[in-house]
Amino acid sequence: MRNILSKNGSDLLSLLTDAGYSKTKAKQLVKHGAVVIGDKEATRADQLLLAGELVSIRSEQEMRAQAKDCPGLTILYEDEDIIVIDKPAGLLTIASENEKRKTAFYLLSSYLKERAQSAEERIFIVHRLDQGTSGLLVFAKNEQAKKILQDQWELAEKRYSAVVEGIPEEKEGQIVSMLSESKALRVYSVRDTSEEGKEAKTNYKVVKESEAYALLDITLLTGRKNQIRVHMADLGHPIAGDRKYGATTNPLRRMGLHAYFLSFNHPTIPEKRMEFEIKIPGKFHILFSKKKGAGKRG
Repeated sequence: MRNILSKNGSDLLSLLTDAGYSKTKAKQLVKHGAVVIGDKEATRADQLLLAGELVSIRSEQEMRAQAKDCPGLTILYEDEDIIVIDKPAGLLTIASENEKRKTAFYLLSSYLKERAQSAEERIFIVHRLDQGTSGLLVFAKNEQAKKILQDQWELAEKRYSAVVEGIPEEKEGQIVSMLSESKALRVYSVRDTSEEGKEAKTNYKVVKESEAYALLDITLLTGRKNQIRVHMADLGHPIAGDRKYGATTNPLRRMGLHAYFLSFNHPTIPEKRMEFEIKIPGKFHILFSKKKGAGKRG
């Protein structure tokens, strides 16, 4: 926590800018409850101060420590610009035509509004994870951060753990194709040169094997919709549990795809590299401790 004594006739915004914060940063600190005057949280950036009043600015760690848990989600990191969560498998990232509330966006947005006691509290979509995919998901807390993150998202490092049906003959490789989407919302690799598509690149490496499955470490070099799922199907080894792209078994009772590593530059502090890594679901490993790798149909 940083402490600053106010000067005679000073206002909070001037005090914070004189202390080295930009006006935007200072206003964000106040908005998110990080500034305390005496023993009360500041509510206005233009608030007048008395001479000698103690102004305290809470650190990111202190803000996270006092935050309440968000029901249904695990918050891994939060500051004035971004919030990083661990999304469970089965939860949509954002609303669909048939589901508006059981989404990571709705749960997190509702939680932040309740915590701040303000209906104006907002979050912004930066990227998405498919409903069946679990793992690291980032939201921006203001439009500037959203734009910066999306503009440089191709530079982010994104790694996944995947359980696929069968054992790839090549234990390590790269899959490159042009991806397009049908009217039925199914993504596919373009075969006809007359069709238009977006280039997609996926690196993979076999980490573990059983008789019927392989555990892969996957690095996304581009970030297209359903990219990993399509590329694994193209390889002849669809993601376990992914019926949409050809899987015939579901040994994990969920889709076998987990976003476990994410690294990117902070949107407002470019020199600050953000890096997150979470554990791979235990059932991914248990599948490979069995003598027989055959999974249950369904």
